[in-house]
Amino acid sequence: MSATTALSRRGFLSGRTRAEPVIAEPFRVHPPWTGREGFRACTDCGACVEACPTEIVSLTGGVHLEFAAGECTFCGACAAVCPEPVFDRAQPHPFQHVAAIGEACLARAGVVCQSCGDACPERAIRFTPRRGGPFLPTVVGDSCTGCGACVSPCPVAAIGMAAAPREFADG
Repeated sequence: MSATTALSRRGFLSGRTRAEPVIAEPFRVHPPWTGREGFRACTDCGACVEACPTEIVSLTGGVHLEFAAGECTFCGACAAVCPEPVFDRAQPHPFQHVAAIGEACLARAGVVCQSCGDACPERAIRFTPRRGGPFLPTVVGDSCTGCGACVSPCPVAAIGMAAAPREFADG
């Protein structure tokens, strides 16, 4: 079995394998209200880095957010100081991503942990009961604002960001 092939229990028993998606580059989160097209005007001047009160904006390898340092409060400070036409505050959703819970989640390993749900200001992470183990976290995409509040409290760094479903991203 190759490194890019995962085998589920059902796949093992049926003899079928499924290929895991190969991610060409890490999912990088840009500041709020910056769609892919609008962000092309960014000159990496760093004004947003200095303006961010939660200090999550980073210039390392281009402007992006690092939720391991904190969360986005949607204060708009980054948009207010940007000298370029990068931000579009008229967008219905500030971010085009939602939280995603990975396989390293402690609950999947049988350990009771709800730190992500406790940290979520929108209550977008719900816990589904299961027989024989702790409740499993599930992200409710319609409720998730993509703020990243759930990322840093996770003790095993099992939470990241993934592109929002197409209908959500389009508004």
